[in-house]
Amino acid sequence: MLEKIIEHKLTVAVKKAGGIAVKLVSPSFAGMPDRLVLLPDGLIAFVELKAPGEGPRPLQEARHRLLRSLGFRVYVIDQPEQIGGMLVELQTP
Repeated sequence: MLEKIIEHKLTVAVKKAGGIAVKLVSPSFAGMPDRLVLLPDGLIAFVELKAPGEGPRPLQEARHRLLRSLGFRVYVIDQPEQIGGMLVELQTP
């Protein structure tokens, strides 16, 4: 399965949950996650999308650590089945 298919499934699932999954393009700050997920009630998370079995590159891992140190949730998704669990976790107080 291609990464773009997983990305499409994420955007559809987030929309069904009442939110948006904004594509991040940050040419001046490489390594940022692919999508910014914004859900009702001010819930925010960053999502890195990968093809099945692939993991983040070292620079991406460094950006994930930075974002987590600032208190943000960062998810790495390489299977469509992970999307529902991510949304549940994000919406659970």
